[in-house]
Amino acid sequence: MPELRRRARRTAAAVVVVTTALGTAARHLYVHLPFCSSRCGYCDFVTVVGRHAEHGRYVDALLRELELERALLASLPETVYLGGGTPTLLQAAALARLLDALPAAEEVTIEANPETVTPELAELLADRVDRVSLGAQSFSPRLLRTLDRVAQPDDVRRAFYRLRDAGIDNISLDLIYGIPGQEPADLARDLAEALALEPEHVSAYELEAKPGTRFTHAHGAELERQAESMETYFERVVETLTAAGYRWYETANFCRAPSRDAAARDLRAKHNLGYWLGRDYLGVGVGAVSTIENRRWRNAPSLARYTAALERGGRPPREHEDLPPQARDIERLMLGLRLDEPLPLAGLEGSLDEGELERLARGGLVARGDGSLALTARGRFLGGGVTARLLA
Repeated sequence: MPELRRRARRTAAAVVVVTTALGTAARHLYVHLPFCSSRCGYCDFVTVVGRHAEHGRYVDALLRELELERALLASLPETVYLGGGTPTLLQAAALARLLDALPAAEEVTIEANPETVTPELAELLADRVDRVSLGAQSFSPRLLRTLDRVAQPDDVRRAFYRLRDAGIDNISLDLIYGIPGQEPADLARDLAEALALEPEHVSAYELEAKPGTRFTHAHGAELERQAESMETYFERVVETLTAAGYRWYETANFCRAPSRDAAARDLRAKHNLGYWLGRDYLGVGVGAVSTIENRRWRNAPSLARYTAALERGGRPPREHEDLPPQARDIERLMLGLRLDEPLPLAGLEGSLDEGELERLARGGLVARGDGSLALTARGRFLGGGVTARLLA
């Protein structure tokens, strides 16, 4: 039954073009849920700890904001993504009410922390989402303590199998490398443990600890040591996952290849793919960011100010930014070249340094096709450093 219901949601999400005063409506919706049971030391996302009594009130505010901005969103979006925070920490009744009120989409994804995934939550999600992104981060209890993570390795496995038992057939695992105290053998074990679960998708991120956080104060010297190993760790991640049949489709993201999926599905993260391809998106929730044509705005990070403004019938306080065409072109290059497919260059030529492009091509770091550009395998390992040199 869950699969039939999810299939019905996808079938309903036919391609429809909607226009607004700004042009073509956004086809990607991000919903931010800031609640967490505790705050990880390395995290700099907009989060609040606890506040269980405010969950229902926050959902009311989210739905009011979505109603106010509905004209900016296609009537049948391609993707809806619920991120956080810990979306699955939301009280079950509030979460079900939110998911039921969101527009149908081709792909609905929710982030989940393993310790929150009960059999009841898994069933709730199976009726309403297509994809779950599960925050494992590591399978080492020692490294999980360093990261201030609540879930232990057994919690990750238990959550994964509960989601599977509920009928969810598209699960992504998040891993982090470069953790203070991590050694190459730890990373190898993490990758082996992740692959043993046979997820459809793996995201493997280099740890980024922002300056000034308590995490950098506590682990500064070790973070510097780990920085020297990041290139080796990155290569190990790519080699291990691709050897296991995963497609390295974006710098930090891997999906099971269609030939290794029973339904031959395209298992790339479609919502994030929208970001990497430079498409417009609408974000709702405290701290959420939206980009529509030449405008970008960010909701203020204060939960109290966010809910109060929407309860008064107004929009939340925001920071606005104008995006000139050149800025969006540069973003399209920087993000699009993270992908494994050639980036069409129509309209982007003026943002490229042609001389540097020729030098990088001779060095085997980029490949120019007929009206397109891509990083070579060697260039992808060097990543942003190559892309930055391409910009005019």
